[in-house]
Amino acid sequence: MQAISIWMGAIVTLSIFTFLYRDNPLYRFAEHLFVGVSAGYLFTTIEFHQSLKPILFGKVFPTYFATGKDVFLPPNYILLIPAAMGILILFRLSKEYSWLSRYTFSFVMGISTGLTIVYTTQTSLIPQIAKAIVPLFVVAPSGEILPSIIESLSNWVLVIGSISCIFFFFFSIEHRGPVYGTISKIGIWFLMISFGAAFGSTVMGRVSLLIGRFQFLLGDWLNWL
Repeated sequence: MQAISIWMGAIVTLSIFTFLYRDNPLYRFAEHLFVGVSAGYLFTTIEFHQSLKPILFGKVFPTYFATGKDVFLPPNYILLIPAAMGILILFRLSKEYSWLSRYTFSFVMGISTGLTIVYTTQTSLIPQIAKAIVPLFVVAPSGEILPSIIESLSNWVLVIGSISCIFFFFFSIEHRGPVYGTISKIGIWFLMISFGAAFGSTVMGRVSLLIGRFQFLLGDWLNWL
């Protein structure tokens, strides 16, 4: 069984690599296989066994689907309301009744937006503001000059970067002149550096995945390593 799984993994991996030449049936087969298996696993293992069964069926019909002490709990029929809203999403597949799905999407988008704004403000915006409030000139407790200069320089970069990036996203005034134009250009440099670092981290992650695939092909499949 292990040999079969290794051969299947090698065949699918090589089929994906054929896209380096051009689009072909082998690549499309591997792509569709990956999407189909991922969707099936997501629905059966995660959506049904970890969401629908314990949260919906187990509480609405505890006698049949609940486990442990939850079997003796009374049915919670209020959960049928979100279940009905979930069913309305399926009407998106119908051209005639697709408008019914808009009620669910509107409700979900409204609730999600409200919760996301509060969550982002508490976890990202306020901590970032607090981190940006730093002394521009730092004196080390031990009196050493080099650590004080390095920390002061780091704080200057943090404050200038934060302010210039905010200026760049302030679109009510045209970015021209010695103040708005210069500061917004500095913000562009900081944004490009941050985007470059993020892109580099992404590339490193993809390269590590590629190395893992090569190790699988040369080691587990061909036994060359």
